[in-house]
Amino acid sequence: MQQRHSAAIHADVSISSDQPSISLAALGWFTFFSEQVEDGEAELAPMRIATVHRDRVTAISERGPVRLELSAQSLTTDFAVGDWVLVSPETRLLMRRLDRRMLLQRKTEGGRPTQLIAANVDTLLIVTSCNDDFNLARLERYLALANEAGATPVIVLTKIDQTADAAPYLQQAKTLQQGLEVVLLNATGPEAALTLAPWCGPGQTVALVGSSGVGKSTLLNTLSNKSSEDAQPTGPIREADAKGRHTTTSRSLHAIAGGGWVIDTPGMRTLHVRDAAAGLNTLFAEIVELAARCRFRDCTHDHEPGCAVQSAAADGTLDPARLARWRKLTQENLTNTPVQSGPRGNKITKPQGKRR
Repeated sequence: MQQRHSAAIHADVSISSDQPSISLAALGWFTFFSEQVEDGEAELAPMRIATVHRDRVTAISERGPVRLELSAQSLTTDFAVGDWVLVSPETRLLMRRLDRRMLLQRKTEGGRPTQLIAANVDTLLIVTSCNDDFNLARLERYLALANEAGATPVIVLTKIDQTADAAPYLQQAKTLQQGLEVVLLNATGPEAALTLAPWCGPGQTVALVGSSGVGKSTLLNTLSNKSSEDAQPTGPIREADAKGRHTTTSRSLHAIAGGGWVIDTPGMRTLHVRDAAAGLNTLFAEIVELAARCRFRDCTHDHEPGCAVQSAAADGTLDPARLARWRKLTQENLTNTPVQSGPRGNKITKPQGKRR
């Protein structure tokens, strides 16, 4: 399948003659995608979305970057960085988006549409720094996002060169989820790429998420080995509260020196939880396990006798602060997640509202 598509990509995609070719496998093309290509689409070229802007979309083909043409029915907001699409080599017209292996999306308040963050990501690198930006509640929201989407989460603690002792940050982060990988690094140092190498191999895709000013752009530049001319801009943070300004304003796909791909994203400080029940269960697995031991099946873990969750919080087995964060996220998810109601064949979707 891959060879058949390679022959279909012509030289008229505005790539210079000295542009090195890249295989589809190296771009992250797997059997999952090739099996979706129908017989009548054999002459179309598979490409991976590299950037999505308000008025244009670019992709990476086996020959290099291409600016795509969209049909009148397509919107740029329909596509996420990391998507695989089929393109006419002659016209560069995007013909079809292939189904995604996974999708990271940001839930918004009210009736605003969901914001697509990245698609077909293997590992979500949740970046935070060893300073006042470190926030357990915010990290848990990112973990719920990764769990629900199906990406492997890894917490990356940066700016270790600017703190006297990074060990407390590491210890706290490791308590957030069973089996969670947490790494410490200096985003400007060459050893950063070695530390993250297990998740950045050939054909693998990682996405960087986190607040502004935690070192995502610096880490991107290190991973992708960019020259000073091509490097993503970085900015200082305010010493008073460790907050930074948005130096990354759009999502983009970049090659990693080790053969993988990294998707950079703008800083996000607000992350709402919705449609994330499974992700929360993975995040708070210890509370889910305790809940199974409660006397009553419909226990709310608030006031009922024989509640294993309350008992664990009382005897110190379960951190009360952790329990409080679980309550908040569970209620937020319940409130924000719409449900279908009404007779069969005439169902309507409406918010669940708060539990009484």
